[in-house]
Amino acid sequence: NLVSTVMFLSAVGLLYGITGTLNMAELHLRVQEVENTGLLSAVAMLFLIAFGIKAAVFPLFFWLPASYHTPPVAVSAIFSALLTKVGVYALIRVFTLIFTHDVGYTHTTMLVVAALTMITGVLGAAAQSEIRRILSFHIISQIGYMILGLALFTPLGLVGAVFYLVHHIIVKANLFLISGVANRIGGSFELNALGGLYAGRGWLAVLFLIPAFSLAGFPPLSGFWAKLLLVQASLEIDAYWIAAVALVVGLLTIYSMTKIWNQAFWTPRPEGSPPLAPLARRDFICLVSPIAAMAALTVVIGIWVEPLLAVATDAAAQLLDPSAYVTAVLGRTAP
Repeated sequence: NLVSTVMFLSAVGLLYGITGTLNMAELHLRVQEVENTGLLSAVAMLFLIAFGIKAAVFPLFFWLPASYHTPPVAVSAIFSALLTKVGVYALIRVFTLIFTHDVGYTHTTMLVVAALTMITGVLGAAAQSEIRRILSFHIISQIGYMILGLALFTPLGLVGAVFYLVHHIIVKANLFLISGVANRIGGSFELNALGGLYAGRGWLAVLFLIPAFSLAGFPPLSGFWAKLLLVQASLEIDAYWIAAVALVVGLLTIYSMTKIWNQAFWTPRPEGSPPLAPLARRDFICLVSPIAAMAALTVVIGIWVEPLLAVATDAAAQLLDPSAYVTAVLGRTAP
């Protein structure tokens, strides 16, 4: 975080030196007048690195899987839902409003970063045997999808990025909470030490399958539409290779989720392990209610997709044409 912040402040200082302002609406206009576009691209890369560390993109994700499995589960759930998304939000803002002077360089770089982020994240998840570590690596993989939508820099691509961001907040937080309940009942986060959760706690198995299938992109859940939008956006501009990467990573995501299902839920309880711990009625209500609510929300978004899709479409239109934003901030019509 310190390294990222230092790079961010350095980039801010350089940008101010180039343009003479830090007002984002004013920056949108000033950067169009900068003659030294090479220097502007260098500053853009500094912003990409600074926010990329916070968003955990390739190769700057090293901190996330080393840290997200260590705090209490409730804290990990909040972190997984919000913190990396702040980095993604910042990237979307600056690379649609400010740094659009050389899309062929900046956004192509992000497209390669997105592909590598998806691949390394899902491969890291496949190699783990602890639920929270698997989920942590999957955060990295899913961030790649969001950056993909930004890197395509098309209306449908940005719609997919916004839609995916909202979907992932719900699903990933839910999966971390489920891992906490599994640990509370089974006594461990290690897959080899769990087992028998389907036979002993069938309700938890159902609640796991909903966000797990959504993360993998099964219809009619929210993750299906998020992935479909991004694949369609890739095919629209004949970027077949990145569409193939997105689909293959989706298949590997299914493998990781199946791994958790087989070892923690479907496989019988290991010999010599203590029996599954009971949940008191109050604990059951407190622990399961938010999980069930988010699982229901995932299903509702998937079945009734139009409201969120409309919001994402409006957001994408404003990101691609920020004239209304500039006018609202500066009080005058942007040229």
